Amino acid sequence: MYSEERPWGSFTILEESDRYKVKRIDVKPGQRLSYQSHKKRDELWMIVQGTAVIIIDGKEIEKKYGEFVTIKKEQKHRIENRGGENVSFIEIQTGSYFGEDDIIRYQDDYSRI
Repeated sequence: MYSEERPWGSFTILEESDRYKVKRIDVKPGQRLSYQSHKKRDELWMIVQGTAVIIIDGKEIEKKYGEFVTIKKEQKHRIENRGGENVSFIEIQTGSYFGEDDIIRYQDDYSRI
């Protein structure tokens, strides 16, 4: 397993192969990930703690424990934690490439565009 701290929280890679990658992502209260897309992978997010606001192509949806959302290649997306406790979710990536350099950022609170 590999973990990394980020300004918005942290992620841990739970498992990876040439066909998929599984991460646990923790988002601190009041934080959000960049508004982004990917060219080479789809993602499935399952909320395992807290309540998240997920934006996909400009449309907001709220998801809580046990609920999930699917994000297709090239869909713009982000997750926000507007609550008072951490939001944690499991991300399953499928596709042809899973590197961090397959992130196209459109908006970012931490100047990573």
